[in-house]
Amino acid sequence: MASVNGFIKYSMFIFNFIFWVCGCVILGTSIYARVSKHGQEIIRGEAAGLDIYLAVNLLIAVGTIIMILGFLGCYGTMKESRCMLLLFFIGLLLILLIQIAAGIVGVAFRSKLENSFRKTFREEVKILSQNESKNEAFQKNLDQIQKKFKCCGLVNGAADWGTNFSKYSTSCECGIPTNNTCVEYMGKKVYNETCGEYVIIFLKKNLVIIAGIAFGVAVIEVLGLVFSMVLYHQIGKK
Repeated sequence: MASVNGFIKYSMFIFNFIFWVCGCVILGTSIYARVSKHGQEIIRGEAAGLDIYLAVNLLIAVGTIIMILGFLGCYGTMKESRCMLLLFFIGLLLILLIQIAAGIVGVAFRSKLENSFRKTFREEVKILSQNESKNEAFQKNLDQIQKKFKCCGLVNGAADWGTNFSKYSTSCECGIPTNNTCVEYMGKKVYNETCGEYVIIFLKKNLVIIAGIAFGVAVIEVLGLVFSMVLYHQIGKK
């Protein structure tokens, strides 16, 4: 009778343990963002003009699924349970297929996604010029973004702030004014690039990195599928 290969068995266990830890991190972070006071201030949907809570709930679901799959893989490996390994294989295969589909959709609709970002930014502009207390969290967040990334406003530059410009103008001001990066607004030299444009350019520049990470994750998932199926057959031959 054939025996189970020790290398494959423990490699499979380590893979699934890491998988389970990643699920715990995603789930814990998402729950914290969903229920904590600080997290709600950051992702508050009313301030951002987006249904951010939907994305957070999706991350909670993803984290839960990854945790369950990691548990199935670890338990099935150590107990040499063919049923658990088969469930793990099917679940991981479904995730891989969804990733591939999402990647194809992302490439095919890249321009539409960019337009969606621009539309969102145009909606968020209204928040910058308002003086309601519920909008302060978003305004302060953008103020920090302006300081860090040397940009100003979202769509139209400093004018997006309206009457709030004087309140948040410091983060818009150029440290060392130049003709290429700065323009004059209300007697001050401010950054010419908007934060909305900065985000879009940043995403475009890092698209290759994101694709590389996604490819790496897919390779790891394929290895997990191969190991689980090899182990499944070896257990069946015992």
